[in-house]
Amino acid sequence: MDELNSFLGAARVSATEARLSPLAAILLRVQHELFNLGSILATLPEDVHPQQARVTDADVAQLESEIDRMNTELPPLRSFVLPGGGRLNAELNICRTVCRRAERATVALGRVESVPPEAIRYLNRLSDALFVFGRWASHVTGAPETLWNRTSPARG
Repeated sequence: MDELNSFLGAARVSATEARLSPLAAILLRVQHELFNLGSILATLPEDVHPQQARVTDADVAQLESEIDRMNTELPPLRSFVLPGGGRLNAELNICRTVCRRAERATVALGRVESVPPEAIRYLNRLSDALFVFGRWASHVTGAPETLWNRTSPARG
């Protein structure tokens, strides 16, 4: 969670520099939510305080809402997209892959310890959101999306 949070901080700086304050605000909120998630995962279930901050189904729903809202502004995908249409897109895709790794680690942890189910749902939706955020940032800033070409240009 800490690694993901650090990469999100870098992406938030890039979003701010690109004058994408709505995205920067979302990323800041997500950073706080990841701290809440990390706190719960680092605490033994019997030691969790009833008032301890945690991610909730409302946080998952918020991510879903943001995905839907941003997707309405995007052209439909007709191919896989390679990360790196712009710096912010590349940073958000790094965040996405680190989030997927955090999700796998949380699922593995859930096999040996109690893990709140909303924690895994949150990470799953966050990785999808980060992909959409990257596409949206490219769209809004006019950065091109690089579509995957199954016959690599290097091979002709």
